Amino acid sequence: MMQKKVLVVGTGLAGITSALRLSKLGYHVEMVEKTHQAGGRLNQLKKDGFTWDLGPSFFSMSYEFDEFFSFMEMAPPFEFVSLDPLYTVHFSGTRNRYTIYRDLDKLAHEFRQIEPDFKRNMERLLKSAGKFFHDTDELVIKKNYNNAVQWLLTLARVPWGHAPKLFRSVWTELGRHFTSEEVKQIFSLVAFFLGATPYDTPAIYTLLTYTEMVHDGYHNVRGGMYRIVEGLLGEMEKRGIRIHYDTEITGYTKEGGVLSSLTDQHGHHWKSDLYVINSDAAGFRHMVFDRHNYTEKKMDRMKWTLAPFTIYLGVKGKIEGLEHHNYFLGDNFEEYARKIFKNSISLEKPYYYVNVNSKFNPEMAPEGHENLFILCPVPDLRYKPDWSDREKLAGDIISDLSERSGFDIKKNLVTTTIYDPVDWGNQFNLYKGSGLGLAHDLDQIGYFRPKNTDEKFGNVYYTGASTIPGTGLPMTVISSRLTTQRIVHDHGPV
Repeated sequence: MMQKKVLVVGTGLAGITSALRLSKLGYHVEMVEKTHQAGGRLNQLKKDGFTWDLGPSFFSMSYEFDEFFSFMEMAPPFEFVSLDPLYTVHFSGTRNRYTIYRDLDKLAHEFRQIEPDFKRNMERLLKSAGKFFHDTDELVIKKNYNNAVQWLLTLARVPWGHAPKLFRSVWTELGRHFTSEEVKQIFSLVAFFLGATPYDTPAIYTLLTYTEMVHDGYHNVRGGMYRIVEGLLGEMEKRGIRIHYDTEITGYTKEGGVLSSLTDQHGHHWKSDLYVINSDAAGFRHMVFDRHNYTEKKMDRMKWTLAPFTIYLGVKGKIEGLEHHNYFLGDNFEEYARKIFKNSISLEKPYYYVNVNSKFNPEMAPEGHENLFILCPVPDLRYKPDWSDREKLAGDIISDLSERSGFDIKKNLVTTTIYDPVDWGNQFNLYKGSGLGLAHDLDQIGYFRPKNTDEKFGNVYYTGASTIPGTGLPMTVISSRLTTQRIVHDHGPV
């Protein structure tokens, strides 16, 4: 039998792991990548002697990588490091700072003055969230769906006791367990990891609290998160998988019911037997295939995650007031969370996250320096298309961080790089700058998420954050497994 060729468009984590899985199964795989460097949002920035992880700075569900390595029969080419403590949270006004440990006794001590029954209440939340996680993880999340009936029948097998969580928000669920506003705000931050807020994220996602506190925790990678990409690129090289960089797909040709080629910005035709799209599953249908169900009007009505506003700083000196992972919150949490999506609140006092990777990986900054990665979730380009005020927003964040960390960052700045939502959108083809793709509302999960099989072309498949099962590094690894299963089912192993 002649070896079938697969062209993978995009080198995000889902694209790379799909390429490797298909190569292991005997397919001949090639990849095209819009930019000069592999990784998608799991990328790296180097400048003036500093190195930053561009996007993700930690992850959970490390066992999904173990599944991938087992499938590939390969040793992990990078080293996971478990985080504990997980992160710190700073509140403005009160100057209160809380360190989040996985050990519930230590954590209860942190909250002893504001939530006296913390341990008992947290154990109750974790028991409920853990039960939901284990009742749905294999049954619902890690499956392909062919039709709505199959999706509904699968949901019917989930114990009905979980049903109320579908109709409550994360914030409401936390209010059933805790009285302290600070505690509720801290443990609702998991909703922001999904690019949403705790007021519009279903309570089922408190399962993320279970994964961070009990099930697997959070992990970093020794040497920086980009080591994941570098390690997998080494494996691709061994397998002869070639990546063509600076190649953006802009068009296509078809013959009958199949895609015959994809066309790049130079007019070159890329022919293959099968195509796996790791560009955004909704965005590609909109921008390249020009599908009726993915017009700009319909795309704008979909629910998208918040956009990233990121700042990469190189700073002289060691900052004692910052840990490895830090969250900085204001004093108007509910108003801010409810209004930030549609740009109906001032960004003068933004909420943001700070990662100081040089505290864990000193080689990522020159000796006696720190590298700071700051992420501020902001409205996407539907609601805030003009980012001419980016320098002011960055300056406000730096000033606020200087005051709250007790270190004059501006005075000790060596280098600054800013990525606003326009930059993120242009570089990674993110629709209207949405950082994590489609949101996880009930009408945008499972069967209702953009399919990983194309609706018109029988030889086109999708993998990544905006198809099933969803966003996040482990989810994209699962996505590559589900996409590969589709291809093997339809075309068989080679």
